[in-house]
Amino acid sequence: MARIKHADYEALAAFHYAVRQFLRFGAEAALEVGLTPQQHAAMVAIKGYPHGRISIGELAEQLQVRHHSVVGLVDRLVAQHLVRREQDAEDRRYVFVTLTPAGAQLIDELAATHRGELKRVASQLIDQLHELFGEHVERRRTMRRPAGRRKRQHSTK
Repeated sequence: MARIKHADYEALAAFHYAVRQFLRFGAEAALEVGLTPQQHAAMVAIKGYPHGRISIGELAEQLQVRHHSVVGLVDRLVAQHLVRREQDAEDRRYVFVTLTPAGAQLIDELAATHRGELKRVASQLIDQLHELFGEHVERRRTMRRPAGRRKRQHSTK
């Protein structure tokens, strides 16, 4: 196994710092609009999931928390009228979570606030990743999709 150089630790520490700065910014922005950081993260996961709906189990995976923790988190978001539960039409054992119009509006406003901060932090993150994995980052930059080729869409099933 190759020995890790001090410069690699410096780059890794700077990467972690930039991530923590972005997460702190997000947490503070969420608190300003009456959300906990966990509620904000859940709403981002819901909004970002294909078709804007996600199962409780998948939301737990996205947030890296236990299923019962997500149930309580969703209960609180439902009480705030920011999300709603929907039973699957084909299999009623499955419950999905979607944003309400009020929840969608709130997360859109927060996303606009985050965009500028993400642009600022992204350059730091890219620099640190390049220092850590330079040749791999360069290779990925050159492996872009050919022009005119589109990313596959998820089916609606």
